[in-house]
Amino acid sequence: MSFRSRMKSIPLQVIPKGNWAGQRPTYQDAQPALIAAALRRAEGRPSGNWYVFGASTDVRANRPFGTRVGGLDIVAWRDQQRRLHVGPAACPHLGADLATGKVECGGLICPWHGLRLEGGREFGWKPLPAFDDGVLVWVRLDRVGGEPPLDAPVVPARPSGPRLAAVTRLDGVCEPSDIIANRLDPWHGAWFHPYSFTQLEVLSAPAVDADEDADKFLVAVTFRMGRLGVPVIAEFTAPEPRTIVMRIVDGEGAGSVVETHATPMGPGRDGRPRTAVIEAVVAQSDRTGFHHSLRVAPLITPFMRLAATRLWRDDLAYAERLYALREATSG
Repeated sequence: MSFRSRMKSIPLQVIPKGNWAGQRPTYQDAQPALIAAALRRAEGRPSGNWYVFGASTDVRANRPFGTRVGGLDIVAWRDQQRRLHVGPAACPHLGADLATGKVECGGLICPWHGLRLEGGREFGWKPLPAFDDGVLVWVRLDRVGGEPPLDAPVVPARPSGPRLAAVTRLDGVCEPSDIIANRLDPWHGAWFHPYSFTQLEVLSAPAVDADEDADKFLVAVTFRMGRLGVPVIAEFTAPEPRTIVMRIVDGEGAGSVVETHATPMGPGRDGRPRTAVIEAVVAQSDRTGFHHSLRVAPLITPFMRLAATRLWRDDLAYAERLYALREATSG
């Protein structure tokens, strides 16, 4: 039975027992020059200096949210109308960490001396351009990005109907390019993640000199759930320098996306770069059972995050290895 025939029958298939070492080797297909060329094309696309810094649900109206992007500590909160406010985390008075403050009646109150910020430019504190796309929150850092700014980030197309969304974050010792290069190598999936992927075949890959229309990977893969699996065909694209999108184009959940965003945090205390992997899974399905699952979304999304975390623990080791090898060579 062909791959597409399996997809058209029932969503779950029994996965035949296989030998991990008996898979067809993919090292000849995963050509370094091809991956490097795809990475260069991704890095050449405009981002408008926008960086993902968290899930939309991370930023609330009852407490501030702090993180680090591009070497800058930032703080975010929502006012009483749930509007997003983002700016430097250092209090303009004496430098207190505003992420440890309180949000009351829509204003952010510094914990050291009670200075109150309403989100506008005041007391020498200047807000940063911010954007909430409904799943992720973004901040624009023109000094960090150095590109011509865009009014809004390059947000990938997502399912427009009923959907489940889960966001996962992990931090690693590497650069954003190492994260993106990892995702531009679909050939490692069934080898490095046999607990999640099987029967993986790269149907097409962009040439070294591919143009924009052909700059995508098309992959047939079965997502594992124990001895059961869901076969799909997925497309991998890079809409901007720090984002890879996997979109299911055929099979169960067609239209669902997995967005992998690589956000530079700045150097750690050891001087090595830190990068946050912020991955959003946005799932949809036309099956009746999926609509029932939306009622218990709070019970399902933790399992979605758990699966993404397991994958990225491995893939961060992969990305960190790429960085370490590059540093050893350049040193």
